[in-house]
Amino acid sequence: MAKLYLRRGLLPAIMVAIIFSSCHKDNTKIEPINVSPAARSYSSKQLQDYFTLMCTLTKSTKGFYPPQAARAYGYVGIAAYESVRGGIPGAASLYGQLNGLTPVPTANSAVQYNWAISSNAAIADMMRDMFDLNLTTITKGKIDSSEQANLAALSAGVSQDVVDRSVQFGKSVSAAIYEASKTDGGHQSYLDAFQLPYTLPAGDFCWVATNPAVPNPISPKWGTNRPFLSANVNNVTPPAHTTFSADASSAFYANAMGVYNQVKNNSAEQVEIAKFWADDPFNTCTPAGHTFNILVQLLKENNATLEKASVAFAKLSIAENDAFISCWKCKYQYNLIRPVSYIKKYIDPTFATVIGTPAFPSYSSGHAYESGAGSMVFINMFTNGNGNYDFTDYSQLQYGFPSRHYSNFTDMALECANSRFYGGIHYNEDNLEGLKMGQEVGDNVNKLIVWPANLK
Repeated sequence: MAKLYLRRGLLPAIMVAIIFSSCHKDNTKIEPINVSPAARSYSSKQLQDYFTLMCTLTKSTKGFYPPQAARAYGYVGIAAYESVRGGIPGAASLYGQLNGLTPVPTANSAVQYNWAISSNAAIADMMRDMFDLNLTTITKGKIDSSEQANLAALSAGVSQDVVDRSVQFGKSVSAAIYEASKTDGGHQSYLDAFQLPYTLPAGDFCWVATNPAVPNPISPKWGTNRPFLSANVNNVTPPAHTTFSADASSAFYANAMGVYNQVKNNSAEQVEIAKFWADDPFNTCTPAGHTFNILVQLLKENNATLEKASVAFAKLSIAENDAFISCWKCKYQYNLIRPVSYIKKYIDPTFATVIGTPAFPSYSSGHAYESGAGSMVFINMFTNGNGNYDFTDYSQLQYGFPSRHYSNFTDMALECANSRFYGGIHYNEDNLEGLKMGQEVGDNVNKLIVWPANLK
């Protein structure tokens, strides 16, 4: 651990619990108490701002395709939670609950911390680590300036020893989590997003490149990465897709015709939906980034404290990371041909999709998976379980798309899943099965991890 601190330029920290002896003859020791103000006493604005910045970094950093982006969000969210956990009543560490997470430093309850400062330090370090070698001078400068500006604002009126201790603690948390991340199978994967060499399987049913500029599929080995929760891969298994066939009387042909007819008969709103949810990498901050942007908006609307925001970001981070691992395992288990390739070969060579087809197999849908997972986190954090929540998604205004309104998180996720059908890039069963599996992933995150209750 000392090497980690030296790597980050940290001073060695001496975390000594001060135990006062009583004046009584029995010399009874007073148990240390948590003397720090609770995390719920701080605003979550700087945390929201960091996840907004994450969107910018994801969009502008080379190598961050949807799986890589979800992983980066995953570890930043975990660091955000662990850096303030000591200030949340009843909060358990994710160590011992998440695969591969080694012991994370624990705050000393006998001394004072400023949890917002700890969070600021942890997140800034983890963001630099997750984007690391591909960060440009400009993007690294954005992280650095955010960290410095936040620290200056948060330190006003706070004693220097509390500031220093809080910064050191946040950085030590981030260092421990980053070290654990190196063994999950995705470390620095942005340098080799296509994981070459990889040999495509042969067969009429198999994926073929839909864009000559991208001849190889993205991240074919991602499904072997270590998930945060084993159940999200071992127990979340989509059923086999409809058996491939080129026969015009077959069920598979009918599925392809469903895509063909949908695209030919799309309403203006369905075309808008397809484009609204496209979330192409490097043009936007990917599907996971869109979902995190929605969470930022929800937290802002609810004036969420640092306590609630940290838990919400951790839940969504785990769910999004695992959704992409589970989905990618399915994609490369089946290696299914995309609708556009099938339709052009067997139905209509002039067929054109509404949006671009990404470079990976069809079954099942990553958008459906991740939106299903995210919806379960939103339902858990913002409703009584029925999913009802009236909100307008303004997150895509930055990309020139109009806002869209929803009254239920389940409906929102279904629209996201359906958008890939409207766009002509997924068979309908890709979306429906992916949505179910994503909901299972999100449900696991809510139920299989011990989260603090009565958040404020």
